[in-house]
Amino acid sequence: MKIKSAWGLYLLLMIVFTALSHQAFSQKQFKALLFTKTDGFHHESINEGVDAVKKMAERNYFTVEWQENASVFNDKKLEEFQVIIFLSTTGNILNDEQQKAMEKFIQAGKGFVGVHSAADTEYDWEWYTKLVGRMFKIHPVIQTATLKLHDTKFPGMERVPATWQWTDEWYEYGEEKIKGLNVLLSVDEKTFDPNVKWGEKVGKGMGDLHPIAWYHDFDGGRSFYTGMGHTNESFTDPLYLEHVYQGILYAAGEGKPDLSKAKEKKMPEAKPTSISLTYRKEKTTRRLLTIILQKLEAWMFSSIMPEL
Repeated sequence: MKIKSAWGLYLLLMIVFTALSHQAFSQKQFKALLFTKTDGFHHESINEGVDAVKKMAERNYFTVEWQENASVFNDKKLEEFQVIIFLSTTGNILNDEQQKAMEKFIQAGKGFVGVHSAADTEYDWEWYTKLVGRMFKIHPVIQTATLKLHDTKFPGMERVPATWQWTDEWYEYGEEKIKGLNVLLSVDEKTFDPNVKWGEKVGKGMGDLHPIAWYHDFDGGRSFYTGMGHTNESFTDPLYLEHVYQGILYAAGEGKPDLSKAKEKKMPEAKPTSISLTYRKEKTTRRLLTIILQKLEAWMFSSIMPEL
């Protein structure tokens, strides 16, 4: 009878252990809002980009929700996310109330990632232009060019070669909308033809420094932008996808700040915590569950051995 009771208790606790372990293991690093609404040119590569980010989320253990409906930009819904990704958005895609919700989101210490034509979005929203850092002006035809590496300390950039051959639609940008942009990559204008003319609009390149990817802290949160990603093929390249993922990871940043602390005009100080906080909690939970199970096994066998 004592053996049956011990085994019954052991099996019961094993079920509890399994359930708790599943709950602990299923926790993700963060949740991202992937937004692809367009009100202008629609890139064919958006579908490939969405598929790639979904696979990226599975591989790197974060959650992603894809949306094209701007109604998700409200305070309550945005509380679910730690980072917003604008993947090749274009034009005016948010109304005034939705813009305010996004501003609060960043001011609460969260992050933004802009890919390619995110710089061709919301020109009249001054706050957004500063969030992105530079806005699209014009581009020549798609060409192969050489990228220059500027920052090896940013996560993932240590894998990028000092010069990187890449084929893309090379945006020429306007002036900096805010100081303090940290350039990660630039494109060497000596390796492609930047000259282009669209009616009265003329592009002649940006000179010695033609930035194509950068990041900066902004209004209490973080912003990462890459101009790469026009082609479908971009989203099958492992190095490019690692570049985008590290940008997402940076922007997702540090924990889950309280959105209620955000103010429209005065930005709060972001609380410095580690993005690995969730993982540390998972490891602690697994460790405690393992210790409990080991203690149970030792007690059970010490109790039933005298009866054998």
